[in-house]
Amino acid sequence: MAMTEERPEILELETGETTPSTGAFARPTHATGWRAWIFTVDHKKIGIMYGAVAMFWFLWGGIEAMLIRMQLFTPNGTVLSADQYNQIFTMHAVTMVFLVVMPLAAAFANYIVPLQIGARDVAFPRLNALGLWIFIFAGIFLNLSWFLGGGPDGGWFAYAPNTSVAYSPGNGMDFYSLGLQIAGIASLIGSINLIVTVVNMRAPGMTMLRMPVFTWMILVVQFLLLLSLPVITVALVLLSFDRTFDANFFNVAMGADPLLWQHLFWIFGHPEVYILILPSFGIVSETLPVFSRKPLFGYSVIVISGAAIGFMGWGVWAHHMFVSGLGPVGVAAFSATTMFIAVPTGVKILNWIATMWGGNLRFTVAMMFSVSLVSMFTIGGLSGVMHAIAPADTQQTDTYFIVAHFHYVLFGGALMGLFAGMYYWWPKAFGYQLNEGLGKWHFWIVLLGFNMAFGPMHILGLQGMARRHSQYGPEDGFDFWNAVATIGAFFILIGMIVFAVNIVRSWLGYKAGKVPQAPADPWDGRTLEWAIASPTPEHNFDYVPIVTDVDDFWHKKYQPDETGKLRKVADGNDIAQIGDQHPHLPSPSYWPIVLAAGLPFIALGLIYNLWLSGIGLVFLLGGMFGWSLEPATDPDAGHGDHGDDHAPDPDTPDGDESEAAEVVEEAPVG
Repeated sequence: MAMTEERPEILELETGETTPSTGAFARPTHATGWRAWIFTVDHKKIGIMYGAVAMFWFLWGGIEAMLIRMQLFTPNGTVLSADQYNQIFTMHAVTMVFLVVMPLAAAFANYIVPLQIGARDVAFPRLNALGLWIFIFAGIFLNLSWFLGGGPDGGWFAYAPNTSVAYSPGNGMDFYSLGLQIAGIASLIGSINLIVTVVNMRAPGMTMLRMPVFTWMILVVQFLLLLSLPVITVALVLLSFDRTFDANFFNVAMGADPLLWQHLFWIFGHPEVYILILPSFGIVSETLPVFSRKPLFGYSVIVISGAAIGFMGWGVWAHHMFVSGLGPVGVAAFSATTMFIAVPTGVKILNWIATMWGGNLRFTVAMMFSVSLVSMFTIGGLSGVMHAIAPADTQQTDTYFIVAHFHYVLFGGALMGLFAGMYYWWPKAFGYQLNEGLGKWHFWIVLLGFNMAFGPMHILGLQGMARRHSQYGPEDGFDFWNAVATIGAFFILIGMIVFAVNIVRSWLGYKAGKVPQAPADPWDGRTLEWAIASPTPEHNFDYVPIVTDVDDFWHKKYQPDETGKLRKVADGNDIAQIGDQHPHLPSPSYWPIVLAAGLPFIALGLIYNLWLSGIGLVFLLGGMFGWSLEPATDPDAGHGDHGDDHAPDPDTPDGDESEAAEVVEEAPVG
């Protein structure tokens, strides 16, 4: 680690070569071709692949949503039959929760967390690849049901006994129970990997209370996954035994209690809400300070409140069951805990507002999506507190008021935050920025469509429109607001088309040289990922950074002058000095794909023929055996390994201090 003699507090994070004429980062060279992606164990490529696959399923889930809205556009809709409607709304929710929002959060976690903690990769790179491929095969397996007799039709919550063979005789619910078990394996693998990475691989000096808030929220989410997924796995295994082997875990005729399923599902299901929303809370906690030109207000309070949400989330599951006959004591207890959990959430909202208050706000697209999360999630949170009051919940349960509530939380909260993260970290991942003009069109059209689509559902719910009904009559008076909601859904579709056009146009412009190469630090960021080149070099950091403060990178750029006023003494390119140490990285591997491919065959065998399970076991065991024999690193894999031969002398400054001192400008507030 090279340090300047006159200004030792400035970290020089070695990140890549610069061009002699401008000091701008040259584009790093990577292995090319499809094999570089399919066999990769690089956390950055894996993160990008998580995001790409999730966006494909987002398109698929959006088509399902449009079919629902077209069915309800007018009274007595005939776009779908009642059975098709059940399948579509079930798979829409399953797709959006398990195949879109969760993997989009995993995309950011995989790409950004190692960069924010100063690591060169995750703790277990091949295990990371295995989690990705298991997730991919889980999504394919779940949607195979459309081609093999029909999709699941019991709702994403799959309440017993509606999911028994008697009430759901097709194979759709078998695909549901087994597919979610496969997806759960992927999530468990990812959670263990990220926990070990954050706990053991932080840069020197990065204590837990110096970690970026995004990394903190991801860490909380991984513990929620680690503890909640076994619960839903137990429920899904019991359901699979009921359907496949004629067990009686949820068979009322044999004395079973179907509320067992509800308890198991919601003990997982309510922490799942925070699994979905906390990554977006972390994203806006990174973007709001950057675009407000202020430090995050109450960093430690934000961190503690995030951890408190994760802890308290285990004590509120039965507010989903107020009409199931819990009794007055249980209802009162869970009403109280549901009200209490609103406190740390409200603390976060107040801290975000205080961060923006008095700041020098820059309304980039990332900032606009971040502000929309604060406002839209607040609406969803307030309606959630309403449901903590048992009489109100009893009135509104199974109406469209609930649909409005969770869409304001999951779309207005989670997805808006994830879009903010896309625009914010896009230059770091791909080396160029998305077009801000098209991005603002994307934002405003989606925001308008979102409120048109889901705002009226509050009214429809209060008017008594029931959930999960495929039709309503003209005499019900639901036609006007349903028409507005459907038009709003089309606006969302148009906004997403604008987003896709922005991606394609920006990429083509970048390839043609019309869109400039993004600098290392295009937003004047505060965390370590902005200290390295854009796009990120394959090995992340040439030299391990040393952290001395929260927002350490920002403090290295801004130093007090003789009057005590903060001034900018360096930018991202200045701090990232020239160096050519390239550590040896794990070699690519195809064994994780082979191992993961065995799981859907095993599941298909349980549904159709056990011989298919035998094929799956061959893939599974063969993948394990090949993996165990594979060398940890491969000298011919295309990675440089120069060791420390070219490390700069720590006693020799890499640059002229006088030149760096001349580049002085006023620092922003903070």
